[in-house]
Amino acid sequence: MNYVFISPAYPVTCTHFCDRLNALGVNVLGIGDVPYDTLNDQLKNALTEYYYVDSLEDYDQVYRAAAFFIHKYGRIDWLESLNEYWLPTDARLRTDFNIAVGTREDGIGDLARKSGMKRIFLEAGIPTARQHIVTDLEAGKAFVAQVGYPVIVKPDTGAGANGAMKIETEEDLLSFYEELPEELYVMEEFLYGDICTYDAIIDSRCEPLFESMCTYAPVLDSVQKDEDIHFYTTPYVPEQLRDLGRKTVKAFHADRRFVHFEFIQLTKDYDKIGKAGDFAMMEVNMRPAGGHDPDMMNFAQSVDVFQIYAEMVTSDRRDFPESEERYLCAYAARKDGHLFSHSHEEIMERYGSDIVMQEEMPPIDWPSMGRYVYMARFKEKEEMERYFAFVLG
Repeated sequence: MNYVFISPAYPVTCTHFCDRLNALGVNVLGIGDVPYDTLNDQLKNALTEYYYVDSLEDYDQVYRAAAFFIHKYGRIDWLESLNEYWLPTDARLRTDFNIAVGTREDGIGDLARKSGMKRIFLEAGIPTARQHIVTDLEAGKAFVAQVGYPVIVKPDTGAGANGAMKIETEEDLLSFYEELPEELYVMEEFLYGDICTYDAIIDSRCEPLFESMCTYAPVLDSVQKDEDIHFYTTPYVPEQLRDLGRKTVKAFHADRRFVHFEFIQLTKDYDKIGKAGDFAMMEVNMRPAGGHDPDMMNFAQSVDVFQIYAEMVTSDRRDFPESEERYLCAYAARKDGHLFSHSHEEIMERYGSDIVMQEEMPPIDWPSMGRYVYMARFKEKEEMERYFAFVLG
């Protein structure tokens, strides 16, 4: 099997995906815009070959790289970046080279655009916030009159909280329209609640081989207000979230992939959406969660999601066993310029036996993921809350 991996060096978890695929006999063929010498040793050993391009934004260069691999190794069976930014490139390459697995150009619109996602949510009966495609101020005022303040504005295409803003007053609204971005934006009613994710590895029948849930502090506040980051992965998925996640997989025909769906667990009742405690859909991401979230899933459920993904690719099944050892896995990350009550040494002295990973994140992730990360696991939520207070207080 020939698996072309776009940008295998970033995010860092791509190394583990490549490693597990290689261990199962897959030819992992990397195309990236960082020199080969800068790749870590594990990634180098996992790649059958690596093709360096000056820029992954230059489609002609990436096309030539894929064509070279086909000439040398034969037909491409699978092509992925596992990175939201490159999903349109992935789809174009699959179309141009007639790669059977994965979304092609004619299907990428509803996955890359938040307005396209919203249409599918509504057609499938998946609860979600009301949305308006931004045009002019009068239309914006009419939408706000319907749903009330606050509202969220964000690019129709784009990853995570990049470019998103919360509009809480008419003054904020006027300011947004005075400097209206050139790219297309959407406006959504703001739902009060906790952000939760449904993460899953899906087989060819759109059935889950693995499922996980993560609960986040508001990412938008973390970026806009420069707050420190904390969130956690749970050992089990609540039934309602599991059912909605599986329903969403089928609505998008999201077969043979690792998915990352964002929901909000409501803290108040909303007419035609749900009651407090229910889940409402925010958006879908047809790739694994970013940062160290896959590692957190491993620590929470005592599994190897990279191995499970590789097994899905090569055999369309899961061989990796379930485990009874399950935990809450907590992520606490400090940002630059903040004062903390406890030093690194004090954190390690108190929580060293609970900490499963600690490291400095790449600079590109500092605004949304923090600079220095401490990841720990606990059996009880109260223990975890004390940990967050100690590390970030």
